[in-house]
Amino acid sequence: MTSTYAVLSEGLEKRYGKVHALRGLDLAVAEGTVCGVLGPNGAGKTTAVRLLTTLLRPDAGSARVAGHDLTREAAAVRRRISVTGQDTSVDGDLTGRQNLLLFGRLHRVRGPAGRTAELLDRFGLAEAADRPASTYSGGMLRRLDLAASLIRRPEVLFLDEPTTGLDPVSRTLIWDAVRDLTAEGTTVLLTTQYLEEADQLADDIALVDRGRVAHTGSPAQLKALVGAHAEVVVTDPDALTKAAAVLDRLTGAQPSFDHERGAVGAVSKDPTLTLPLLVRTLDAAGVPLLDVSLRPPTLDDVFLRLTDTTAPATATTDDKERAA
Repeated sequence: MTSTYAVLSEGLEKRYGKVHALRGLDLAVAEGTVCGVLGPNGAGKTTAVRLLTTLLRPDAGSARVAGHDLTREAAAVRRRISVTGQDTSVDGDLTGRQNLLLFGRLHRVRGPAGRTAELLDRFGLAEAADRPASTYSGGMLRRLDLAASLIRRPEVLFLDEPTTGLDPVSRTLIWDAVRDLTAEGTTVLLTTQYLEEADQLADDIALVDRGRVAHTGSPAQLKALVGAHAEVVVTDPDALTKAAAVLDRLTGAQPSFDHERGAVGAVSKDPTLTLPLLVRTLDAAGVPLLDVSLRPPTLDDVFLRLTDTTAPATATTDDKERAA
């Protein structure tokens, strides 16, 4: 592995009985960057995190994390990484400060009191530092959990859906912390269900589908694979079918209807489609228009276009992972 990659996996495979969770995962994460790992439920994201953090052994393939072989040097990998999973790891009977001090001592951090105070301030927990963690809100617990994972300044930080269910303030604090970490040189591998989060934070994105990385690239590069989203709102609901036929012809994609709004939309497969051409064609077809728009693609469009969100084969993979 070259020194430019903090995480590099080749052909990682993992089975749970008859469920093939990973089918040859190839992943390269550059040092000091945020890599967003996206995919449908059951695509194998959590399995990938568990393998790369040494919590599971792969059935096939290889990987290096922070410069060390995942299986032969597992202890060295663990010394250089931290993980924030989907479930909190803090002790509710201890205060926020006591939790961080405990993690600091377990990791033999020099000057744990100073590092604890720094993290409590960074995550907006200073005022609640001496309250039992059991009295914290869900957002505060997630922030405390992330603070605990940073007590020893990891080279690689794995975040498995760290902001699920959080309020906007807590989510923003975690986003700011992730940006600060990468500015300091930490590499972050982030799995998330929030595509806006990946768009905000990720330097690169790996789209995982059916246990493999199906597409990689920066958010801008992935969006370039998907055309703009065209939407037509008509004045007469009876004209929706006619408007859909125009969109079908111009975009090459299956239109979707919003009958309540009297609208029909489609993501264009033609990157040369323009708003004037769309309006002229609709007008020529006699479609009574209320509004026409052509907006740039979002990661939602990328996700829906480039992954199979209806595939049944691994639909319950993550559930099987957690039970394993």
